[in-house]
Amino acid sequence: MESNGISEQKIVTGDSGYILQDVPHLSDYIPDLPTYSNPLQDNPAYSVVKQYFVHVDDSVPQKIVVHKDSPRGIHFRRAGPRQKIYFEPDEVRACIVTCGGLCPGLNTVIREIVYSLYHMYGVTRVLGIEGGYKGFYARNTIPLTPKVVNDIHKRGGTILGTSRGGHDTSKIVHSIQDRGINQVYIIGGDGTQKGASVIFEEIRRRGLKVVVAGIPKTIDNDIPVIDRSFGFDTAVEEAQRAINAAHVEAESVENGIGLVKLMGRYSGFIAMYATLASRDVDCCLIPESPFYLDGKGGLYEYIEKQLKENGHMVIVIAEGAGQELLSESMQQDASGNKLLQDVGLWISQGIKDYFSKQKKMTINLKYIDPTYMIRAVPGNAADNVYCTLLAQSVVHGAMAGYTGFTSGLVNGRQTYIPFYRINEKQHKVVITDRMWARLLSSTNQPSFISNKEVIEDRKEHISGEEKNEETQLLDDENRVPENVDDSQP
Repeated sequence: MESNGISEQKIVTGDSGYILQDVPHLSDYIPDLPTYSNPLQDNPAYSVVKQYFVHVDDSVPQKIVVHKDSPRGIHFRRAGPRQKIYFEPDEVRACIVTCGGLCPGLNTVIREIVYSLYHMYGVTRVLGIEGGYKGFYARNTIPLTPKVVNDIHKRGGTILGTSRGGHDTSKIVHSIQDRGINQVYIIGGDGTQKGASVIFEEIRRRGLKVVVAGIPKTIDNDIPVIDRSFGFDTAVEEAQRAINAAHVEAESVENGIGLVKLMGRYSGFIAMYATLASRDVDCCLIPESPFYLDGKGGLYEYIEKQLKENGHMVIVIAEGAGQELLSESMQQDASGNKLLQDVGLWISQGIKDYFSKQKKMTINLKYIDPTYMIRAVPGNAADNVYCTLLAQSVVHGAMAGYTGFTSGLVNGRQTYIPFYRINEKQHKVVITDRMWARLLSSTNQPSFISNKEVIEDRKEHISGEEKNEETQLLDDENRVPENVDDSQP
């Protein structure tokens, strides 16, 4: 079942091209595990639910837009409570850790994991690991109870603290063993989930009855497979305040330009959705869509045209856009992310120089960078609901003995996704997709790319889709996040 320390993928096939990319289970490597009745069957909160438990064969399709002759395709195991569980509540000793950058909703997820363990399953021993992965072997912990976490969802950040890096697999697993922990809940982005996958593999190698479960966190919405990441809705909503301020500043002066830099290191989802929501943006620049400054059809020409026609304009730029035009820094942070140049300051100066030196035209440019204001706020109503569903789903999965998985929303349904799918690549805006076309129609900005480049991009995209259809192991990753709800996790 294993090769080079990496466990094989669990694939279940069925009729008509059905493929289930299943998640690992404790029983895969620990034989004869006892099972117990799920206490939810006696829980008053579930007494009114018609179907207490998720059927063993319930699964969720990754791709829902199909042709009449299409194979059924890839599915993921549906999340939710199971009739049998693999832990007695008294034996559970759980821990929660948050890693990487801040994101709206972190405290809500922590709160709801604690509440779900306590009030659904009667688990009373829950630890918070302080300061990210390094907190495991620095022996920093705090006990988490419903009383401790009761109001934390009203605050931004994370009460556990966070950090980048600090991942030492051997030390972390030794610490888990020494503390008697048997459920590990890891909240973090793609780097964190890769670390969680390595922890799971080491725990499996040692044959420990320990669940490792992840909740994906990225404000950039760049994690694949899932509909959206928690905190994304809040980030888009907060970005509106900065865009509105830029618009007010720009339209109040002659030749006013409001420039807003938003988060988006490799994926431009926040910038794209904030632009579509605002209606005040004239140009949106993202990492996935190259642009150029000078010459016919360039950014400077478009700015000049807008100023002459409207007297003002608003530009939104993602932090990772235009990096190929700068001398890119090769330094990395502790999570392995490239340390990008400040494209906002650079392009602000470039615009000023262009109009003052080449056009002899007076402009008034205001640059707004709300980056850390956006991510440091508490989650909004939609994100808080989503965080609750994620937390409850991940606890149900852990109690049912599933491990090596991430809890995520796929086509509006809560699912359990194997780590390797979450870690395979980054989710990015597809500039030949309809959503980017909607943005171009809204802003009326040029695409900044030639027809030849569009055709080549489409060919590459179509070729990738054909390959996916042939292998049936990868599906269409070009869905954009929608506001969806799954009231039945």
